[in-house]
Amino acid sequence: MAFTLGSLFLLCGISGLLTGAWSAKIVPVKGNSCPKGWTQLDCFCYIYEPETRTFADAESVCNILGGNLVSIHNDLENAFVLELIRAADDTTSEAWIGLNDAVLNTDFMWTDGSDVDFTIFDGGAADDDGNCVEMETSDGEWDDVDCTTELSYVCIREASLH
Repeated sequence: MAFTLGSLFLLCGISGLLTGAWSAKIVPVKGNSCPKGWTQLDCFCYIYEPETRTFADAESVCNILGGNLVSIHNDLENAFVLELIRAADDTTSEAWIGLNDAVLNTDFMWTDGSDVDFTIFDGGAADDDGNCVEMETSDGEWDDVDCTTELSYVCIREASLH
C-alpha cells in the first residue's frame, strides 16, 4: 500500500510539475530508499504516526526516527501528506505538521529549519489560537492550535541513497 501510494504521488508530482495537472496513471517506482513503513515522494520519506502526542513530543519521536515533523513546501506535498493521513486513518480529523511560531509570535518556522515558502491556513492566515500548526484532514488546510494538544502527526526524513 505505501509503495503504491508513493509510486502514485511520485508520478503525479512529476506530471503535475510538468503539466500543471494531476495524472491518474500509476507507474511503479524502483529502488525505494525509505525504511519499511515509510512512503517516498521525491527525495524524502514520510510516515504517519497515529499515536497522539503533544507537538514537542511528536517532534522528539520524529527526531528519534531520523527526521522532523513534516515541512510542506507546495500544493502537491500538502495533498500527498493529506492522502497519507487519510489512507492510514480515516477517523482522524487533524494531525501535527512541523510549523510553529513558538519562538516569536507570528514568525513561523519549520522544525527542520527549511524556509517557510508555502502556507495554506484555514481562512488565509493564522488566527493566533496557538503556536503550533495542525493539518485539518477534512480539507488539508492548516490551523494554529495550542502546542499541548495531543494529535497524531507526520514525520519526514531524507531518503537514503543506495
